[in-house]
Amino acid sequence: MATDIVMPQMGESIVEGTITKWLKKPGDKIQRDEPLFEISTDKVDAEIPAPASGVLQEIKVTEGTTVQVNTVVGTIASDGEVTANPAPAEKKATPAQPAAKVQAPAQSAPVPASAPPKASAPAPATSRHEEEDHARSSPLVRKIARENNVELSQVEGTGLGGRITKQDILAFIESQDQGNVGAALQSRPETPSAGAASVPSPLAPRQGGEVTRPTPAAIPGDLVPMTNMRRIIAQRMIESRRTSAHVHAMFEVDITRIVNLRNKLKSSFEQRNGARLTFMPFFVRAAIIALQQFPIVNASTEGDSIRYHRHVNVGIAVALDWGLIVPVLKNADELNFLGLQRGITDLGERARNKKLKPEEVEGSTFTVTNPGQFGAVFGLPIINQPNSAIMGVGGITKMPLVVTDKDGTDSIAIRSVVHLTLGYDHRIIDGAVADQFMAFVKKTLEGWGEDVG
Repeated sequence: MATDIVMPQMGESIVEGTITKWLKKPGDKIQRDEPLFEISTDKVDAEIPAPASGVLQEIKVTEGTTVQVNTVVGTIASDGEVTANPAPAEKKATPAQPAAKVQAPAQSAPVPASAPPKASAPAPATSRHEEEDHARSSPLVRKIARENNVELSQVEGTGLGGRITKQDILAFIESQDQGNVGAALQSRPETPSAGAASVPSPLAPRQGGEVTRPTPAAIPGDLVPMTNMRRIIAQRMIESRRTSAHVHAMFEVDITRIVNLRNKLKSSFEQRNGARLTFMPFFVRAAIIALQQFPIVNASTEGDSIRYHRHVNVGIAVALDWGLIVPVLKNADELNFLGLQRGITDLGERARNKKLKPEEVEGSTFTVTNPGQFGAVFGLPIINQPNSAIMGVGGITKMPLVVTDKDGTDSIAIRSVVHLTLGYDHRIIDGAVADQFMAFVKKTLEGWGEDVG
């Protein structure tokens, strides 16, 4: 009997999802737990595994369509049971989905129907290429390639076993794009005036040399529809501003001691633990210690009541090439410094490769975001609902400060400084409490004495 493929519920609050890509065609053989299709929800973009082994018999919901959870989107038949290969349905609403929810993707075509494969017929060359590309690249790499019309067979991989990394595909695109953007802009009748904002480079460097590409890449004057993730982010931000009474407090923190400690230990830390030593766990650890002293900052509002959470579940905002996601480090208050570093690194890597589990993007009680990685001095972040507070980490810069020694003598010294901002819900957190919380974070960071492992 055929096995139904359903739209999974990616978290308790998720009621619908959008199919962004089918990774198999009708008639393809598949193995249980093999990636079958990609979806996008308001929480996470993810690859969905096949629920059973067999042959993909039918695709009922095409790419770009939004349906409610538990909607049947396709069927899998056991080997030998496939008698027909129905073409995917036209892009229309299913009984579980209002017609208004249907969205046509900007550049995606419906998945074509294909005849059932015969046992004696060799697999077509394109299928072999697709399988090879899938084996030697991540979903993110394939997504970037699709959006830029790049054949992965042309890209030389520098990863383990010739695997194509994100840096490989972006470097290839950059080499192909040189000179093309300027020519394209000159050929358009509309050109920005001298006083207009400058056109961003299609490949903009992040702090640390990492390169990102805006998605979708657009030329000024074009009208580009929002992606599903972008629409949801916009909706959530507006809802948060309407829900919480936003107030922000900013503190200047001298982290020279931490900068020196990291510079001293980063090589040995990575050799000993197999993980890079970054600044983020220092800020997260300081926030956790302060949250234990001021539990109201770790609380949330439920109607006319306040929920005090037993543990600290830290949401770590991760900037993706196609939007923003906040994976959650559960029970972070029970982790030591090394555990925090490993957890933060793991969540960030899997967020960028669409490998997060549904439960890993919900249940946060406090959020940390890092606009400083892109050079911002500080930010005024919007609260991640249903949290009551979010801490923004600005860029680390060297600046002259007045330093007082133990004898009370003042002097001017060059120090490493960061500006931390707390966005908090004034409905339940008073300004005095917010300032005390941040003062505690500042004291912990400036007097850092904890072993980093």
